[in-house]
Amino acid sequence: MSHKKRVYPTMLGYSQDAGNVANNNLNPVLTSDVGNINYQQQMGNANIDQDQFANQQNGLPNDNSQQRVFTPAQQQLHQQIDQTANAMSNMQLHNVPVVDPNAYYQQSMQQQQSGVNLAGGSNARQSSISQNPQLNTQFSKSNKPMNQLYPIDLLVELPPPISDLSLPPPPLMVPPEKMIVPSETSNAPPNYIRSTLNAIPKNNSLLKKSKLPLALVIRPYQYLDDDVSPPPLNEDGLVVRCRRCRSYMNPFVTFTDQGRRWRCNFCRLANDLPMLFDQSMGGAPTNRYERNEVRHSVMEYLAPKEYTMRQPPPSIYSFVLDVSQNAIKNGLLATATRTILETLDSIPNRDERTRVSFVCVDSSLHFFSIPLDEDSDQVKMMDIGDLEEPFLPRPNSMVVPLNSCRKNIEKLLNMIPEIFKYNIMPSFALGSALKSVYNMIGGIGGKIIVISSSLPNKGIGKLQKRNETGVVNTNKESSQLLSCQDSFYKTFAIDCSKAQITVDLFLASEEYMDVATLSNLARFTAGQTHFYPGFSALHMADVTKFTKEFSKHISMDITMEAVMRARGSTGLRMSSFYGHFFNRSSDLCAFSTMPRDQNYVFEVSLDETIPTEYCYVQVAILLSLNTGQRRIRVITLAIPTTESLLEIYASADQLAITNYFAEKAVEKALNSSLEDARSYISKSVQDILAVYKKDMVVSNTAGGAPLRLCANLRMFPLLMHAMTKHMAFRHGVVPSDHRAIALNNIESTPLKYLIKNIYANVYSLHDMPDEAGLPNEDGQIVLPTPINASATLFERYGLYLIDNGTELFLWVGGDAVPDLVMDIFGIPDIFQVPIGKQELPVLENSEFSERVRNIISKVREHDDAITYQTLYIVRGASLSEPVNHASAREVATLRLWATSTLVEDKVLNSESYREFLQSMKTKISK
Repeated sequence: MSHKKRVYPTMLGYSQDAGNVANNNLNPVLTSDVGNINYQQQMGNANIDQDQFANQQNGLPNDNSQQRVFTPAQQQLHQQIDQTANAMSNMQLHNVPVVDPNAYYQQSMQQQQSGVNLAGGSNARQSSISQNPQLNTQFSKSNKPMNQLYPIDLLVELPPPISDLSLPPPPLMVPPEKMIVPSETSNAPPNYIRSTLNAIPKNNSLLKKSKLPLALVIRPYQYLDDDVSPPPLNEDGLVVRCRRCRSYMNPFVTFTDQGRRWRCNFCRLANDLPMLFDQSMGGAPTNRYERNEVRHSVMEYLAPKEYTMRQPPPSIYSFVLDVSQNAIKNGLLATATRTILETLDSIPNRDERTRVSFVCVDSSLHFFSIPLDEDSDQVKMMDIGDLEEPFLPRPNSMVVPLNSCRKNIEKLLNMIPEIFKYNIMPSFALGSALKSVYNMIGGIGGKIIVISSSLPNKGIGKLQKRNETGVVNTNKESSQLLSCQDSFYKTFAIDCSKAQITVDLFLASEEYMDVATLSNLARFTAGQTHFYPGFSALHMADVTKFTKEFSKHISMDITMEAVMRARGSTGLRMSSFYGHFFNRSSDLCAFSTMPRDQNYVFEVSLDETIPTEYCYVQVAILLSLNTGQRRIRVITLAIPTTESLLEIYASADQLAITNYFAEKAVEKALNSSLEDARSYISKSVQDILAVYKKDMVVSNTAGGAPLRLCANLRMFPLLMHAMTKHMAFRHGVVPSDHRAIALNNIESTPLKYLIKNIYANVYSLHDMPDEAGLPNEDGQIVLPTPINASATLFERYGLYLIDNGTELFLWVGGDAVPDLVMDIFGIPDIFQVPIGKQELPVLENSEFSERVRNIISKVREHDDAITYQTLYIVRGASLSEPVNHASAREVATLRLWATSTLVEDKVLNSESYREFLQSMKTKISK
């Protein structure tokens, strides 16, 4: 079957070709900069003679007989390029894009001959290489391969090459001989753990000088379901650890004394090797080099008895249901109970010990005594009016086995909406309900899942609506609107952590909910806060989003009684910890239950000079699974060390660095002020640019000097600038609940979703390639290549999809032709197209509509997060738009919201990205 791309004519005298030319004119340098030469081209030309390569690039015949004459500076540069090519030939760069040294040399020669810098200055780029002694000697400092530094001009690379956002980090240059069994799994992959620096400075003074942070971005679990791509498991009960530093055996230890001992790569202590290490569980000899701990950097142990304080507990899910007037009115209660009912089969119950309980709350507490199915079918409701000292009427029959009480649980879930159908109580005694549930499950632990649409306004932890007038967008916003209103929510969270209880919140309301206060319950118990503003069960889009996210959350695999510790080799120490957990001691992070869809950032300090050429980090998580097993997950990372500032910058991971600064900015926003957070973000970029200019760029030009940075960090200023426009930090009036949930999400969202949340993916659909929206050979839907997040690339007749990780916006140009509108919506008149929360109609005879729907479905697919993105249809502006259209106000609001994701532009009177770079250049030139 052939799929022919339909060409949509343009409006107002535009042609399709003209539109493409306009777009091309907006991208004048995307293909010209040498920083975009791809890895395959670089490696394919690495062994070609420099003269021959230069002739090939210039279209000249090869003539090696002619002797070329070089100046001393050119000879020095030529020698350096030879060294670079030789070094590059032995490097495994894993598709990291770098500049071809030969092409770089050829361009530099052209610049010197013409006296013109391709980047817009004079000979700054060539002189920075030939005159900088640090750059010329970087290869002589160490004989180990390292990432090389390739400078670019940020002001020339506009629009920025956003394809870099999907690239892996700079490779870890750890040679195979450092591993016991060299393989791709011997060093931890970046989806589990990534360091902000893939070459660590040997001392703290060098780290401070660089202005770059040293931190680890850790995601222990990659999928919601533990059965998907699990790491290797050791089941023989033998756990080999260093007797001094307690690190686990890993692929970077060394065997000594004819294999009878092993030397720890963390503290260098020689340990005796257990005799069982070379035997299988049956006692037969086995090959030690096939054991998981020496072959895989990410693996698990089945923990022996000494790692178990008590028998792994059953999984407990305690649902606290808001049955006040608001929850009845907006349909949240009915939606939640129906979702739980439909998800009972998916709740983790691998050991068949899972237990559940239900508490309904308004101005009183309503408990339910659920008998075993074989005993009775009479579920009894018991009401408690004492909110200060609530007691448990029948504690033995309120937390019940899911298997044995299945029919009665189903009966109860069908009863609850009927019981409270006509409830007019406006009160919600959340604090009292939490204390009661704590008393129910405190001896075992588990999850408390709160589903609410009302502000807790009665009993323990009573909250009041805060007055935002005159406080929003001032220095008092953080202290008065984003702080915890009642200390109960922090102290109770700490008590929950000690009792192995996690609190998860699902807040759905049109009213004020005080997310800033309530989110502390989840923050310190390793839980999560989910917010659904404006929720109404009358809107199918709201019901769909809540149902899908809630059901994925309660069916996600559960890990209990987890503790996580990160160890560093000599000189490395974990100093600060960011994420949702309770920091129980100096370096031990406690998780009542460990979620599958969160990120953690650990800051690393250098306490002393690192004496070795490589350093190591190991993350260990001790946990109990729903299977009743106690396990230890170990993640080990080896990183080279360096004394060169250039090698540090060349190995910096721009995405991990952005994550670190995002965590620090959230901390400043909550503990100080939003203005301090914004200043911190901008100052961090300024400091890094200043260090790069001072220590790695030599320029004899004044005002025309370029704004230099290395190629592997060229997206960093863009991401940091975009962060200041995020709802969490932006200037302007933002409702405090929206601001609080944005801050909450930034500190816990996995890295790949965080980057998308900061800088949205934008897809141009009206001119997408023929294969886009259709399955490829593997059956996967092909997505178009994203374009820059800038309205300057939007055509007035175009169709665009904006994906910011939490919402989807389908932008329909106000001058879109009737054929396009008809193919998408089945309506020829664009002004009759429904806007706001909508789903695209299924049109039988429109292949284009099917492709667009396929793309939307593909973007929504997640097996590692519970997020379901609501689609908002937005109509662009048009000269023919009716002045008094009924939806004019709603359209204006949607346009403002959608365009706020186009962060390269001016957003709400903020700087554009070009203006931001110009201001950075001015500041570092002073």
